[in-house]
Amino acid sequence: MTRPTGKEVFFDKNELIVSKTNLKGQITYANDIFVDIAGYTMDEVIGKPHNMIRHPHMPRCIFKMLWDTLQSGSELFAYVMNMTKNGNHYWVLAHVTPSFDTNNNIIGYHSTRRVPNPKIIQGNIIPLYNDLKKIEDAPSSKKDGLENSEEKLLGIMKEKNTEYDEFISSLSRL
Repeated sequence: MTRPTGKEVFFDKNELIVSKTNLKGQITYANDIFVDIAGYTMDEVIGKPHNMIRHPHMPRCIFKMLWDTLQSGSELFAYVMNMTKNGNHYWVLAHVTPSFDTNNNIIGYHSTRRVPNPKIIQGNIIPLYNDLKKIEDAPSSKKDGLENSEEKLLGIMKEKNTEYDEFISSLSRL
């Protein structure tokens, strides 16, 4: 397994990373920017689990919230740190939506990612995600860690009297 290098890589602010997955999270489409920034070939990503680019320092509670939201039929915005094939990382502001068939059944997921504001990443997201990850890693049980970090995130949102999307949006206005 590839280990994180700690080196951040960037894509142009005018570029969008786009991918689509089936219901199991396997990539069915990726644009050239996706494969370029992630360091894979198209053949290496199509049919593979989208979590192949998941960075191990990302709190799992963010992905749990993402999947819970998508499976309910709603869209979500989230800040995500992804990992490249060689272990470098890159930050994105992801807009993830379910894809529907003509009978309104969810048939997959679509994600468009853009360059996030670096001040928000440094000042808000990294400290928050570090706290959540520390909470997740503390208990001996991964399940307990996930529940504890999710509880912490929900507590922050409750304290601010906001839903996750509103919380993310409020950070974008800083």
